[in-house]
Amino acid sequence: MVTHMTHWGAFDAVSDGERLTAVRPWPGDPEPTPLIGNVASAHHHPTRIDRPYVRKSWLEHGPGASGRGGDAYVPVSWDRALDLLSGELRRVYTEFGPEAVYGGSYGWASAGRFHHAQSQLHRFLNCLGGYVRHVNSYSLGTSTVLLPYVVGDLFALLGRFTAKSVIADHTELVVAFGGISPKNAAVNPGGVSRHHNRDWIERARRRGCRFVTVAPLRDDTADIAEAEWISPRPGTDAALMLALAQVLDADGLTDTAFLNSHTVGYEQFARYLRGTADGVVKDPAWAAAITGVPAERIRTLA
Repeated sequence: MVTHMTHWGAFDAVSDGERLTAVRPWPGDPEPTPLIGNVASAHHHPTRIDRPYVRKSWLEHGPGASGRGGDAYVPVSWDRALDLLSGELRRVYTEFGPEAVYGGSYGWASAGRFHHAQSQLHRFLNCLGGYVRHVNSYSLGTSTVLLPYVVGDLFALLGRFTAKSVIADHTELVVAFGGISPKNAAVNPGGVSRHHNRDWIERARRRGCRFVTVAPLRDDTADIAEAEWISPRPGTDAALMLALAQVLDADGLTDTAFLNSHTVGYEQFARYLRGTADGVVKDPAWAAAITGVPAERIRTLA
């Protein structure tokens, strides 16, 4: 057996010398995810693409051929596929320039940075003269755009978040917008060697930490957290957050010294919360009408 890494965790591969027959979770993973079990079956699954394919009409008639979206695909050899690809790249770069080439592969491909499909594609296209790239992603949502204005650059923050061990040992209240979904903790682009999501939650809960999950699904937080579940109407989380902030502001619970020494813009934000800016106080009653969460429940949480 040989140990391998996937996005879903490490596993020991079992082979008969020709085929991958089974996988076993790496013994060092305390909470292996069952997703690993799909690796062996996917390896030789009939739906797996086994060689290069080219759209039939394009192969017969070239660029601009009809049938896009409903055409059949024809298998070709790797040599022919590479010849077709190099010819098309040469044509597009020559006739239209780099601005006509979109380098947009989004797949993670294999675990690890070297095998990251998008990075390899971008390096390759840069050698040809450049390309049009995308900005941000659906995966990270608004975080890359919004967080720089609120806390800081997302990628700078990723390495500075509070460690789970600190939460397990010291935190008294965890309010999780979007929950603490086990499926999100199960996967990482570079691979996960040890899953321990339930462990730190259990340690925190056993110590008396209270969990509140704000999410459409109750099980977005593990049952071991015994979390209070708040399920606002989809898309209304911001109204709930504003109401929580309004209570803190109105009741004098804000850390004024911290706001003055470490932040800018609070007075403008406070005017919006208080309704000075638009005549609408963002209090729990206002949020309750939008979110469907009772006003008293919002106030209590705040």
